[in-house]
Amino acid sequence: MAAAAALAAADSPPAMPQAAGAGGSTARRDFYWLRSFLAGGIAGCCAKTTVAPLDRVKVLLQAHNHHYKHLGVFSALRAVPQKEGYLGLYKGNGAMMIRIFPYGAIQFMAFEQYKTLITTKLGISGHVHRLMAGSMAGMTAVICTYPLDMVRVRLAFQVKGEHTYTGIIHAFKTIYAKEGGFLGFYRGLMPTILGMAPYAGVSFFTFGTLKSVGLSHAPTLLGRPSSDNPNVLVLKTHINLLCGGVAGAIAQTISYPFDVTRRRMQLGTVLPEFEKCLCHHLIIVFQYHAGYYEVCLWTPWNSKRIISRFIS
Repeated sequence: MAAAAALAAADSPPAMPQAAGAGGSTARRDFYWLRSFLAGGIAGCCAKTTVAPLDRVKVLLQAHNHHYKHLGVFSALRAVPQKEGYLGLYKGNGAMMIRIFPYGAIQFMAFEQYKTLITTKLGISGHVHRLMAGSMAGMTAVICTYPLDMVRVRLAFQVKGEHTYTGIIHAFKTIYAKEGGFLGFYRGLMPTILGMAPYAGVSFFTFGTLKSVGLSHAPTLLGRPSSDNPNVLVLKTHINLLCGGVAGAIAQTISYPFDVTRRRMQLGTVLPEFEKCLCHHLIIVFQYHAGYYEVCLWTPWNSKRIISRFIS
């Protein structure tokens, strides 16, 4: 999500020690970004693999897979290994691993470009321009790597014995051939982009509020002197992690309807007919009435009425 990029970019990277000559300084800066990119990518792979079982179950329940839709989260976590083996909990994780590094690379490069553009063209600086640059970089990375997310979801929704796709490459070929070419990979992109705004806003507001309240009421218990400026208090590492987790959870809960809509649209062509109508009408509204997608997102049960009213 874009908010994750902006949160990561909220603080400037540590100052690089000056080397003898501009060449040495540039080399050290490049090494810092390369090290951060590799470390972030490896950490992202480990984190995504750890939560992959929960992510697979989420996809199955969001799209009402007929094998598991009557189950809850924990029941589904037990049922998937029984039906598909323990590797069944990791379906689609390969596409996610492939996505992480290009996502990170695009995010890094786009953030620097957007930050420079916002500072020079708009004259905005400080935390606001980092927030804007981080959000825009996150959106850019999402758009560029969205086809991999589409393939991951299609693979994760498959159940053993009912495979439509045999692997990542076959899924790419099939979607391209049968679902309108390149545009077929971007089903559900609109609710993804729309969901970034409330997610970013709520997560930043919540994190900032928790941070300011914690440092003002319990500075000794929750805070520590900054390594860059001992006169400035910052949250301790584990407290910072806790606040970030709480902020992310609240933001994810508020923007969750957009996530469900995205999954339904991504899986539109592989869902049963009685489940497919919601995605079908959402796509029609987006295609012909882009200015009215908000109405259809929040009242999908009125899709036919909305469409007929707008067309007439």
